[in-house]
Amino acid sequence: MKRLMQYVFLFFCAAVFNLAHAQIPDTTKKWKIGDCFQYAAEHNIQTSTLRLSEQSVLQDLSAARAVKIPGLSASASNTFTNANNNASGDGNLVNQLTSSGTYSLNSSIVLWNDHYINNTIRQRELLALSAKLSVQQSLNNITLSITRSFLDILLAKENLGYISDLVSTSEARVKQGQMLYDKGSIAKKDLLQLQAQLASDKYLLVQTQNAVRQNILTLKQILQLPADTAFDIEPAPLVEVPAVLPPLADVRQKALQDFPEIKIGAMGVNIAALDIAKAKAGFKPVLAANGALGTGYNSVITNSVSPKSGYFTQTGNNFYQRLGLTLSVPIFSNRINKTNVEKANIAYKEAGLNLQNDQLILSQAVEQAYLDALNAQQAYDAANQQLLAATESYRIVNEQFRLGSVNTYDLLQQRNQYVQAVQAFTQAKYSAVLQQKIYEFYMGNPVTL
Repeated sequence: MKRLMQYVFLFFCAAVFNLAHAQIPDTTKKWKIGDCFQYAAEHNIQTSTLRLSEQSVLQDLSAARAVKIPGLSASASNTFTNANNNASGDGNLVNQLTSSGTYSLNSSIVLWNDHYINNTIRQRELLALSAKLSVQQSLNNITLSITRSFLDILLAKENLGYISDLVSTSEARVKQGQMLYDKGSIAKKDLLQLQAQLASDKYLLVQTQNAVRQNILTLKQILQLPADTAFDIEPAPLVEVPAVLPPLADVRQKALQDFPEIKIGAMGVNIAALDIAKAKAGFKPVLAANGALGTGYNSVITNSVSPKSGYFTQTGNNFYQRLGLTLSVPIFSNRINKTNVEKANIAYKEAGLNLQNDQLILSQAVEQAYLDALNAQQAYDAANQQLLAATESYRIVNEQFRLGSVNTYDLLQQRNQYVQAVQAFTQAKYSAVLQQKIYEFYMGNPVTL
């Protein structure tokens, strides 16, 4: 009983020491997983680049729509000419400096080109939607990466807390063993075994601390935070393993319906179909309307032999209006139009194959996620049963050790089995949570902890 009281006292002191250190204030900002998602969505370089690409495509769409509006251009020119002219008509040349000017407004619009302009506008609309979906696809990939890294940190931190408790317990055991050895109650071999176990626990603690730091650095790199930014995460209130998985067929159908890569592939098929229609328009006539308003004037500056007309008089008299239609009919294009149609048909078939490939890849990814989640859940259940058995065995051996019916070696052996069971359970728990979150993400459920 005296040994037990000493052991309890030392363990209590170690627990108080750890609690005091845990209460030291930490000025580092604690990030929740939602904070990580939001920061990545706003600052990720790849996603920001895709957003700029989306803006560029929107500008192309505006330009395509503007083609349906008549164009308007203005021109003005003024020419000075110095030459010998037969101004009087009698054969005598007179050196004259003349000035002439022309002014015009010109406009044109395509009236019919077999819907080439409309098909171009529709293509640009699809490309704009595709660019927007590419941003969402990038965010999906970042979300999964952040989720994996965040849970890795939670796992490492939970292990760290447990290993710290192990070290405290081992230190208490060594102190107790030292007192018992000094009294001659245990052999030197037993004390050395306790000291060796303490050294092993401290080594494991260092490894776990390194794992925490490395996982934090990995998440920091995923978020693309500056190197001098202090970063740490806020532990989740409670990480639970869901007991039921959604049916595979439902998740696969939902993913094929909503995931960005499938929508992008379907739009690629539609874009390719519009390319075929545009290529076929090369065989059809193009009807355009054009109009112009213009005027001009001419003035002899030096050695004029005729009465001068005023500037505004000339521009008024020379004012003209022109309106016309232009019909362009392709007759022979050196097989350019036919080649364009054939290549557009090939691109359409390629787009269809790309869509099928995207659907196949996503279906396989969903099925793999289902199997991973199912296996992780079963592994968690098995690890839980193993931990319950190991905990009870360790409790019994501790009681036997207290009564002197087992030696230090047997106690440490059972302790190591218990430690392995705890580690396996913790690993299985976070693995099950991660695989479940990934699987439900394909269902369209947001990741929350």
